[in-house]
Amino acid sequence: MDHFQYAMFCLLVLMCFGDKLEEKQIQEIEMIQRKLLLAFRGLNRLNLWPRMGKILFRKRWEEWLNLRKDQEAILLPHIRARQRLSRKRKTNKKMIHLHLQRTMSCLDHGEPGEGPHIQARLFEEISGVVGEGEEEVKEEDLQKMPYLKAVVLEGLRRHPPGHFVLPHSVTRDRLNWNPTIWEDPMEFKPERFLNSNGDGDHADAGKEFDITGSREIKMMPFGAGRRICPGYGLAMLHLEYFVGNLVWNFEWKAVEGDEVDLSEKLEFTVVMKNPLQAHLSPRLK
Repeated sequence: MDHFQYAMFCLLVLMCFGDKLEEKQIQEIEMIQRKLLLAFRGLNRLNLWPRMGKILFRKRWEEWLNLRKDQEAILLPHIRARQRLSRKRKTNKKMIHLHLQRTMSCLDHGEPGEGPHIQARLFEEISGVVGEGEEEVKEEDLQKMPYLKAVVLEGLRRHPPGHFVLPHSVTRDRLNWNPTIWEDPMEFKPERFLNSNGDGDHADAGKEFDITGSREIKMMPFGAGRRICPGYGLAMLHLEYFVGNLVWNFEWKAVEGDEVDLSEKLEFTVVMKNPLQAHLSPRLK
């Protein structure tokens, strides 16, 4: 998974700063962002009594401030360089907040390698769109791949990456696994998202599944309503792009004698307790 994470950081850093950075610089950004995300969970108790909490948990607060200083020392030079370049080109300044954890959590679960028949069907769909001799699944190809989108949606349903809502009524994963909403909820079946509303009822055939919850809420991997994650479109694009290219270029198999363990643990987002181990074979095209 280190290679996936590095690839994601390279892409996001290019989007943020408009230039490719050296590997050492990428690793510095990756390390400080991870430390901040993990430390962020420990600051929740300060929300109850902000002023008193900073005194009672002084050490933790000082650690957080030091991390923020380290983050500024690493990121500000790149931001200022980008601003200088923008002024020279007389273009508007654009800010893209670096969100990595949700996308990486979804890639980490590695569902396309769990079922060979799913992987075979996905590769067949990609082959029909991309064609022989092409090395890359391009962004414009993704709109022609409904099964790829279905695989990504089923991964988000089966393994929601975040628990950012208050459990006042039902937790998000229980909503995703509710048998009154989903047919065979514990099974990984991308077909449920093809020409249907997600539950196997084809009354809404032809309609694309509404992941935003505008029509009805059946799952909400990015939240729902007005407070939905503003980067959900970018995350979906990255998921489809990476999954498509990983299946197009490699055949995925479980490591012999090492079953895929899908048990989870909570960091800033939900991640695999034991990182994915897989055997990748380059496809001959």
